Amino acid sequence: MKINEILKNKKVTVSFEVFPPKEWAKLADTKKVISEMVKDKPSFMSVTYGASGTASGYATEIANAIRKGGISPLSHLTCLTSTKEKIDSVLDGFEKNGIENILALRGDIPKDFVMSENQYYHNAYELVTEIKARGNFCIGGACYPETHPESHNRVEDIAHLKEKVDCGLDFLTSQMFFDNGVFYDFLEMCAIKGINVPVIAGIMPITNAKMIRRSVELSNCSLPKKFEKIMERFGENPDAMKQAGIIYATEQIIDLMANGVNNIHIYTMNKPDVAHNIMKGLSAIINE
Repeated sequence: MKINEILKNKKVTVSFEVFPPKEWAKLADTKKVISEMVKDKPSFMSVTYGASGTASGYATEIANAIRKGGISPLSHLTCLTSTKEKIDSVLDGFEKNGIENILALRGDIPKDFVMSENQYYHNAYELVTEIKARGNFCIGGACYPETHPESHNRVEDIAHLKEKVDCGLDFLTSQMFFDNGVFYDFLEMCAIKGINVPVIAGIMPITNAKMIRRSVELSNCSLPKKFEKIMERFGENPDAMKQAGIIYATEQIIDLMANGVNNIHIYTMNKPDVAHNIMKGLSAIINE
């Protein structure tokens, strides 16, 4: 089922993100993760493309495993380091495998990467335009509640986001954030600028103190004082930090839903128990 159809029903949706293995030999382990996660009946599940597309073949296998579990898959697709021929080949493969939902991304800039004169893709909107021309896919894009790390300011960032949406996006999924007030402000600015596609709130349960530095760097997000205190108190105790991280993420989601944000995406880090405990904490709320 296409994601835009899932989002149209105005009901609460909670989706999961998983990532493919780096080695083919570990594919079976990832499929076991999928088999556990589908038991919680997420609205859909997204699968990342791998750094610079290095795990693109595995991602298709994972997407097929998600679909076999009765859940609609959303496949990420990055373009920065790809040729047009490569992207065309991947899209052909998606069509062949019945994958109809794509999250179109530029992709992170690899270390020591230099943009050449022959570079075909520079920004995500170019990929969105190319996918849209095929006419068969539901297309999502990423957004940054606290501004893309490469943007000079929020005004510039929202202008670029509007350009990308106008190329044919059906929905947006946000990078992680830990302060819901930031997300509400972002939604208000999107509405002012005429960005009217559904925006799915991306939530990252921080269950390990070592995760936080990399997470903040990638998403350009800030840490509210409340979360810093949790880190100070429980960061050295893995079990306590895991429980606190799950509770914090669950409370974030409850607040979002109470304020009319009905679409939530959980960055699970391939941890079925974390996803399950959050869903357990939301069981009656989701079905309200």
